[in-house]
Amino acid sequence: MLVRSLRSSVLRWPGRAEVLQALAAWTQRLELPGLAAVGAFSSYARGEAGVGSDLDVLVIVEERALPFERRMAQLPLDELPVLAEALVYTREEWERLGERSSGLAETLRRETVWVRGGVD
Repeated sequence: MLVRSLRSSVLRWPGRAEVLQALAAWTQRLELPGLAAVGAFSSYARGEAGVGSDLDVLVIVEERALPFERRMAQLPLDELPVLAEALVYTREEWERLGERSSGLAETLRRETVWVRGGVD
């Protein structure tokens, strides 16, 4: 989302540091039982985000009653400064992710920038 500077009429896209700080603050307000870790992956994590980039969020929880496909809908992602999508895994699913999708697991483990908690 474009942001209007308080001292200028110029619109700008929020930078990496601003978005990651907003994500960290968002996690402090997040009321999600069993929240273990939150991080960003993809372009914001790699420092390659540009105008129009979305924020890819990784959330790890201890347990979750909802099926994987419905978990993201429970998150207030619209509170973040840019369009965001999230992957929400239980700790057990996270630990076993390499068994189902080794490429995804490797990418997430390599590039996730943790803003709250963190997992191996």
